[in-house]
Amino acid sequence: MKYLHLIWAALFRRKTRTILTLVSIIAAFLLFGMLDAVRSGFDDAGKSANGAQRLQTASRLSFIDTLPQGLGAQLQQVSGVKSVAYANWFGGAYQDPHNQIFSFAVSDNYLDQYPEIEVNAEARKTFDSTRTGVIVGEELAKKYNWKIGDKIPFQSTIFAQRDGSKNWSVDIVGFMHAKEKSATWFNQVVLMHWKYFDEGTAYNRGMVGWYVSRVNDVNQSDRVAKAIDAISANSDHETRTQTEQAATASWMKQMADIGLIVGSIMGAVFFTLLLLAGNTMMQAVRERTSELAVLKTLGFSSQSVMAMVLAESVLLLLLGGVIGLLLAMLVVGAMHSAMGAGMPVSPVDASIWIRGLLLMLVIGLLVGALPAMRAMRLNIVDALAGR
Repeated sequence: MKYLHLIWAALFRRKTRTILTLVSIIAAFLLFGMLDAVRSGFDDAGKSANGAQRLQTASRLSFIDTLPQGLGAQLQQVSGVKSVAYANWFGGAYQDPHNQIFSFAVSDNYLDQYPEIEVNAEARKTFDSTRTGVIVGEELAKKYNWKIGDKIPFQSTIFAQRDGSKNWSVDIVGFMHAKEKSATWFNQVVLMHWKYFDEGTAYNRGMVGWYVSRVNDVNQSDRVAKAIDAISANSDHETRTQTEQAATASWMKQMADIGLIVGSIMGAVFFTLLLLAGNTMMQAVRERTSELAVLKTLGFSSQSVMAMVLAESVLLLLLGGVIGLLLAMLVVGAMHSAMGAGMPVSPVDASIWIRGLLLMLVIGLLVGALPAMRAMRLNIVDALAGR
């Protein structure tokens, strides 16, 4: 620490170059923080103690294929299954087709499968008895200023009613609140009755999108899943049953491999950063050859000079990286305020900071290794003579 003033002075010897390099590092770690938050959010989707007790059964071919509604009674007979519910993707939108909302047509007992979702008893009773009733996530209700008792025109971007209209009239009868972090996306969801949906459109014809089965013992989940899939084996509606976490990950991978996308982008960004910061440090040491020789003349050992160059490189990465991650925290926080739980983005937490700091340290050492070795091997006579 006693040489910090020397390291700081050397780092900002060429202020313009250092600042431009810092801007690049800040941008790289801002991107890292945001993308890692997205990756963590997608990885955490479906991870919860309650989620471990649920199995999702969908078509083996694709999540857009449907299954017969009568299959639910057979699933209920499987040993180890506590209860079975089902749902369909509705593809809802409000006011404008671009304002798409996560919306599902669900069976009457669907909410019973999710104890982490809180709906007051009066709202649940009204929902059960109201054919056109919907339960709305509390954050979504705040966004559109919806109140209990409101009748709204809810559009479907997929399903038209029997008269050809894509506007479905629904009544808001209650709000739902997620009691666990893993279920916060329900705060942005609309749930409607499957019967209202199935009877209202000619396209569904008694089919469901997927089943949600709650098991008695999580240790028996694999056995139960295989028993469920055996029911439809070799039929025209073969199924694939997975844990909620695996099903969520599989569904997301059918849209995009988030891990591969994030890894590819960050690999390219940090490779470019490595070259840019490395070039900055090489130039900085080359310009200070005579100054480094003077330090050695004054009694600084070769190892001390090497350590100072490495410290300068690491300090450069730490300054830019910390500022970048702080900005990422602000941006991700703003994303949460704007989108709520509609997008599975984790906060920039301690795990992301630890990974970020390790990256700063590793890149700083890699960037500073070559110029530090050059400084250590510097010959005093040749350096002062300009050779």
